[in-house]
Amino acid sequence: MADLVIETDRLLLRRIEEGDAALQDRFLNTPAVMERLGGVNELHQIEAKHAKSMAWFAKSGFGFMMMLEKSTGDLVGHAGMKLVDHPSAPNQGDHEIGWLVREDRWRRGYAEEAVRAIIDWAFTRHGVPLLVALTGQRNAPSWRLMEKLGMVRRTDLDFDDPAFAPEDNPTIQYALSRERWETTQ
Repeated sequence: MADLVIETDRLLLRRIEEGDAALQDRFLNTPAVMERLGGVNELHQIEAKHAKSMAWFAKSGFGFMMMLEKSTGDLVGHAGMKLVDHPSAPNQGDHEIGWLVREDRWRRGYAEEAVRAIIDWAFTRHGVPLLVALTGQRNAPSWRLMEKLGMVRRTDLDFDDPAFAPEDNPTIQYALSRERWETTQ
């Protein structure tokens, strides 16, 4: 198995390795999972994102990871941290967290469990001062989780993503400062 980065009660988060794009394509790149994320991707697009994440890990020690269920070894999703690099985002370079969970594992708390661990990892291991998370206004499950995690809506960071359908714009952002996070620990 690739390098284990984070372990939670039910999950293993490991670095992405060669061949994981096909796994992600099979379980995460579905119309239901990708509905509010710009739609299903081509395999080469997933491969490019994985290459970028592997480069982030090599350079900075963080990136997106494959999320595996401990009890079965099954891919549950992927989650991690990168720098905001969307050309339309007003906050280039902020640390961004994100996640995807496969449809047959929705509503089991896996996203929250993984992202709480990633937040701890970001603030304690990487000394990140601020985390942001991006989603579409219509992606209520995503922004509700952001609120549950203690993140605060930042309307000043909204932007339109030309790759998304008009009904999935604007892209909205939530933020969590290390200071705010520390008050909850």
